[in-house]
Amino acid sequence: SSVVNAVNTSVLSTSVLLNSSHNISACQASISINKTPSKTPRKTPGKHNRGHKNPAKQTTPVGRNGGDRFIPNRQKMQFELANYMLNNQENQEDVENTEYRALLDGQLCPDLANFRILSCSDKAPAAPEGHGGNRVLYSASKQLPSAKKYARYIPKTAERILDCPDIRDDFYLNLMDWSSTNLLVVCLKGQVYTWDASSGEVDQLLELPSPAEYVCSASWGGDGSYLALGTSDSQVHLWDIRQRKRLRVLQGHTSRVCSLGWNGHVLSSGARSGYVHHHDVRVPQHHVGTLEAHQQEVCGLKWAPDGRSLATGGNDNLLRVWPTTMSHGAVQPLHSFTEHQAAVKAIAWCPWQPNLLASGGGTADRCIRFWSCSMGTQLNSIDTGSQVSSLLWSDEYKEIISGHGFSKYELSIWKYPSMRKVAELTGHTARVLGMCLSPDGTMVASVGGDETLRIWNCFAVDPAKKRQQKLGRNATASTIFRQSIR
Repeated sequence: SSVVNAVNTSVLSTSVLLNSSHNISACQASISINKTPSKTPRKTPGKHNRGHKNPAKQTTPVGRNGGDRFIPNRQKMQFELANYMLNNQENQEDVENTEYRALLDGQLCPDLANFRILSCSDKAPAAPEGHGGNRVLYSASKQLPSAKKYARYIPKTAERILDCPDIRDDFYLNLMDWSSTNLLVVCLKGQVYTWDASSGEVDQLLELPSPAEYVCSASWGGDGSYLALGTSDSQVHLWDIRQRKRLRVLQGHTSRVCSLGWNGHVLSSGARSGYVHHHDVRVPQHHVGTLEAHQQEVCGLKWAPDGRSLATGGNDNLLRVWPTTMSHGAVQPLHSFTEHQAAVKAIAWCPWQPNLLASGGGTADRCIRFWSCSMGTQLNSIDTGSQVSSLLWSDEYKEIISGHGFSKYELSIWKYPSMRKVAELTGHTARVLGMCLSPDGTMVASVGGDETLRIWNCFAVDPAKKRQQKLGRNATASTIFRQSIR
């Protein structure tokens, strides 16, 4: 029995030793797996490699999951920029400036579906290692205004001066318009003349029978074939300019018609009574709509370029925007702006931004104001220092030109939206009654109380840019021609 007990004790101790050895081996294997292996081989080779001159390269063990630790590149994480943006207090704008910028952004980018939101561009190069001036670097990386001078040349004198004897010096009338066929019409009391800007020919179109009557307004149709004239006896005359024949007389007003505007085949007329009538010139019953627009004379009337809105200005200091509803019932305006302190005659829609409207006030106001007709708010206002009688936009240069009465009697060109004054065109010795733009958008005609009509070459296109545009148009035309041949 003692022998048996000794044998059992020996077997038990042997199993304990085997289990301990197995656990130690497993633990060492686990440690060797979890420990980051060294990239350098062992300095002292093992005994089994002592006999070899070129021992085999140590193999880096791979973990069970096949992965590795992610080591970030801290040089590209821009901690300095993040710290600067968090601690910089200069970027905090006041509430009023933030609201203004939001309104301005809404006008400049009304539809973000066609705009790029993310700007994929290279970032500024990183500062050298150990450089401590990163805060100065980022604060100085703001874009500086261009140092290039305004190189465009604008003649300060009129290119041509025409005589306009007996023109009626009345701020509320609209006595001139320029057609798409390059014909300029001017109303001189009871007479109407046309001037061909291409040939320089002057023709008399009509003369009213009564000396007491006079023409108050003139407006060309879109294609330049038809001319509408408003008279002091509350009538609207429609003329075919090619046949030089009066087609019809539109009646319905009870006072003089001093503002006219076309929207396709619809002619809108504003009268001293404050009413605006819509006339469909194609049908016998032409009166298709009425607006109770103002309490006093309607001296400004303009349709939007897209034909969806009508803007009217009155001697009651109001500027209103109307829908295209043709009805004889009560039509409510889309917007009614009351900020002007004088009569609103100067009205101009922006050609490249349909919802942007500019208006100018009379002597007691002297301001040019910009309106968002999509939001019904005022975007900006600038005091010009004199009566604003007319406004025109330049699509080529993104500028606006204003005609002034008391007390400057000049034309001013402004850069939009900064409203930096670009040029002052002087020459009139009395207030500017109205302005109109040539069909190519390069020249402006102004008529004044000094009985002169002046032609200004203020929006001439740069010759190099003009040649570039011409080449682009020719390339487009040739491409279309080739496509049509195929």
